[in-house]
Amino acid sequence: MQSENRMFDDFVKVLNGAAGTFAGVGREAQSGVRERAREWLGGLDFVSREEFDAVKSMAAAARDENDALKARLDALEAKMQVGV
Repeated sequence: MQSENRMFDDFVKVLNGAAGTFAGVGREAQSGVRERAREWLGGLDFVSREEFDAVKSMAAAARDENDALKARLDALEAKMQVGV
């Protein structure tokens, strides 16, 4: 009877060791994936939200100025057509 318990105890120890090994492999794989993701993302050129908002504002101002200049040009061309 005791040999059956001992065999069962040994089997449980082997399973616990395997589970610990698999958990360690899983943690190692997860760590490797995180490191690769950091390397990949670190190589990309990201801008901060403040920089993006500043460029967006500059683009809107340039668009408004372009529209105003186009309106002035259209008015001058219309004036020249009347004078011809």
